[in-house]
Amino acid sequence: MSRAEVRASASLASIFALRMLGLFLILPVFAVYAHGLPGGDNAALVGLAMGIYGLAQSFGQIPFGIASDKYGRKRIIVIGLVLFALGSFIAAAADSVAWVIAGRAIQGAGAISAAITAFIADSTREEHRTKAMAMVGASIGLTFAVSLVASPVLYRLIGMGGIFGLTGVLSLLAIAVVLWVVPDSPMVKARRVPFREVLRHGELMRLNFGVFTLHMTQLAMFVVLPGALVQYSGIPVDEHWKIYLPVVLASFVLMLPPVFVAERHGRMKLVFVAAIALLLLVQLGFWAALSHPVTHWWVLVALLFLFFVAFNILEASQPSLVSRIAPPAAKGAALGVYNTLQALGLFCGGALGGWLKQNVSTSAVFLLSAAVTLSWLIIAANMKNLPRRGAHAASATA
Repeated sequence: MSRAEVRASASLASIFALRMLGLFLILPVFAVYAHGLPGGDNAALVGLAMGIYGLAQSFGQIPFGIASDKYGRKRIIVIGLVLFALGSFIAAAADSVAWVIAGRAIQGAGAISAAITAFIADSTREEHRTKAMAMVGASIGLTFAVSLVASPVLYRLIGMGGIFGLTGVLSLLAIAVVLWVVPDSPMVKARRVPFREVLRHGELMRLNFGVFTLHMTQLAMFVVLPGALVQYSGIPVDEHWKIYLPVVLASFVLMLPPVFVAERHGRMKLVFVAAIALLLLVQLGFWAALSHPVTHWWVLVALLFLFFVAFNILEASQPSLVSRIAPPAAKGAALGVYNTLQALGLFCGGALGGWLKQNVSTSAVFLLSAAVTLSWLIIAANMKNLPRRGAHAASATA
């Protein structure tokens, strides 16, 4: 990658990580904090305050993606960051759960994930695009692991309002990064593409279903896994970062060689489908492990490691593929649809995972994830072979 590509990818990945930080930092401590607010005794309102961010994101991704195609990436990203900062400051000053919900909704309304991903695609050559997207995937994984460590510490030092205020300040600093650090990328001049063409594109539909499944599985799994780790290992929740951080880092290192080798030799479909198959085996492994009263905790950790290997491969490759397959003038729109399905997957994973855990069993969560992943595996097995890096997507053969 050239210096400009590394600079653009790293700076944009950092902004993406900031967006996820706004989601992840509150997860370990918000339920405790909410009890001290009016409305905090209502579990439904507390859950809504946690989930409204992702739901608002799902409504904003397509409009922001289309707008970035028309008006330019930087302008739309700055608008989204302003909304994120505004929502953060409203949540920081909130004196009730209702005001936290309002702030979180405004945070999520600045749905710039599609615009950022499209900007990365604009700023990198096709042969280096998966590396750039891997930076985004790594930033998300590291943000998740670091937030598990930092959140309780920050909560003790500055409180929940301070955490919200900090994310608002970081968002304003991110605007400076967008304006003065991220290199400019020329807007694509190509024929205008009707939005219905993006929606009906068969290969894009496969990838959209894939990202929905991947993130539904991820959140459903984490509805169950923290409690299971406490039950089988005796490790308290506030020390789970000691498991998550090395697992995420090791899995990221392991996922890079197969992705880069597969792209170089035109075998990306094989690695892609194999990663989905690994994801399916992991879900079945969790189901089998949690169906028995006696399970060694290291089995859960090993399965978690394999999950993140598969997750990181798929998380890095899918947005790269969307940007390569989508019509040049509609990258933002295509990635808007993609990120909308990602957000809906998170929402459905949390909702369905929680319902199954409460009303059926913890192992049922993994059976559902396995069934949906099996559907994805069948759909992906029929996709076109992904072209060797640098080759035009149109040259792919079935």
